[in-house]
Amino acid sequence: MKDFGPTVLRIFLGVIFVMHSYLPLVVFTPAGTANYMAKVAGLPAPAVMAWIVILVHGRGGIMLILGLWTRWAAAANAVIMLGALFLVKLAQGFFMKGVIVDAAAGRANAAGYEFELLLFGALVALVLTGGGALAITRDR
Repeated sequence: MKDFGPTVLRIFLGVIFVMHSYLPLVVFTPAGTANYMAKVAGLPAPAVMAWIVILVHGRGGIMLILGLWTRWAAAANAVIMLGALFLVKLAQGFFMKGVIVDAAAGRANAAGYEFELLLFGALVALVLTGGGALAITRDR
C-alpha cells in the first residue's frame, strides 16, 4: 500500500496545478497575469514569466495526474512555487487571510504563504519518492 501514498499525492497536486494554470490563462488572461506579476512581484519580462507559469503548472499538472515523469514535473512546479514564496508570499506573513486578487489592477490582499509552503513541501516529497503506483513512468 505504501506505493499508493505518492499516487494520491501526485493526483491531488496535479489537479491543483491544472487549476493554477486555468486561472491565469482563462480567468485573469495572460496579459492580466503579466500585469499582476509586474506590479506585485516586480518580475522582469512579466509576459514571458506569465506564460512560463501557465505552461509549467498546466503541463506539469497533467503529467502529475498521469504519473508521467513525475519527478521532473514536480521539480519544475517546485521551482515556480519557490519563486512565488520568495518573490511574493514571504512578505505577506505565514497565515492565510483570504485571497482577493485583481489581476488587471495588479493587486492582491495579504494571503500568507502557508499554502505555497505546503505545495512546495508536497512537490519535494514527489521528487524524492517518484510517482508511486499506477504511474505511466515508474521512476525509482
